[in-house]
Amino acid sequence: MEMTINFPGGLKVDAHFGPYKVETDQPDRSGAPGSAPTPFATFLASIGTCAGIYVLGFCNQRGLSTEGIQIKQRMLSNAFTGMVGKIELEIQVPPDFPEKYYPALVRSAEQCAVKKHFENPPEFAVFTKVVEPATV
Repeated sequence: MEMTINFPGGLKVDAHFGPYKVETDQPDRSGAPGSAPTPFATFLASIGTCAGIYVLGFCNQRGLSTEGIQIKQRMLSNAFTGMVGKIELEIQVPPDFPEKYYPALVRSAEQCAVKKHFENPPEFAVFTKVVEPATV
């Protein structure tokens, strides 16, 4: 997979891949929110939405309704580094959701590919390349 990252103006940075565009923005100097989530917020949201895909798949495979199910994601910061030190995913289910599926629901969310990449992080290579402007 390849993504193209560009800079449409202001504090915006967008990612393009396939037919998709993911927009990000930063708060302005006054702290007012941007027109889109920050890149870091988008990154964090990918964890919960990925877990959600697995919860959705689990329920769909068993004919269980997802009505009333939601995932609460909490990021707990390390007091010394200020970085996220722990991420909690609380799968909230309605009272009529069968209790026998609770452990399996957790196991399904734990299959999230984003979470697995945290557990076995990829190697990063960052470099510069000169590219001549395209001629028309």
